[in-house]
Amino acid sequence: MTRLIACDIDGTLLLNGAVEIPGEIFRQIDRLEEKGILFCPASGRQYSSLRKLFAPVADRVPYLCENGAVIYGPGSPGPVLGKTVMDRALAEELCREIIALSGVEVLISGANTSYVCPKRDDLLDMIRIFVGNNTVVLGAPEQVPEDIVKVSAYCPDRLEETWQALSGRWGEHFQAAIAGACWVDFTLANKGTGLEQLCTALDIGLEEVMAFGDNYNDLPMLERVGQPWMMESAAPELRARFPNRCRRVEEILREL
Repeated sequence: MTRLIACDIDGTLLLNGAVEIPGEIFRQIDRLEEKGILFCPASGRQYSSLRKLFAPVADRVPYLCENGAVIYGPGSPGPVLGKTVMDRALAEELCREIIALSGVEVLISGANTSYVCPKRDDLLDMIRIFVGNNTVVLGAPEQVPEDIVKVSAYCPDRLEETWQALSGRWGEHFQAAIAGACWVDFTLANKGTGLEQLCTALDIGLEEVMAFGDNYNDLPMLERVGQPWMMESAAPELRARFPNRCRRVEEILREL
């Protein structure tokens, strides 16, 4: 029996550069809700960004945000059901190392605000407009005025180079994951631990969860649930790990 559907966004619901959730997804969310099945966006994105994407159902779904570091329940705004905070000194050191990398930018995440120390002129517009985050510009990572839940390296055209530079050392302290074509994310949480927190809060068993994903940061979530689905557009090594694969999420939702 399926009681919860946890679904990645970029590369899973948003395909081929799309910036709006397909209208059929909202129709399916309405239909599934009537059957007692809850839909949960599960993303590295911020809470405000996800609420904008899911505006037609924004108050009726829970959210797994920042790769599982912050969990919100339904509501306007919903209650915080879980928050996993990074060690402050280590997080700031990681931020400084990212800033020192040529062609790489740092994005520092609080519970519902992103903090940037931009080196390129278009970074702020990209985060605010394309990603849709609440964003504040700071002079240095030490000026972040709240707990840090995620540190991200934005590395267009330098993904593999950035991963090699950061993942070894910092993977010993944090969960390190490639999140899309331009991002390397670091958290203490992951989508799997975040989903566990959400399921505990909602009294839902992980075996009652269906999940969709397309990238490495989705693996901890997919590996825990009763019904994991990998997108056909994912890397071959990821597709090979899961027998259930699909081209579009709505194709599977229609069958529930």
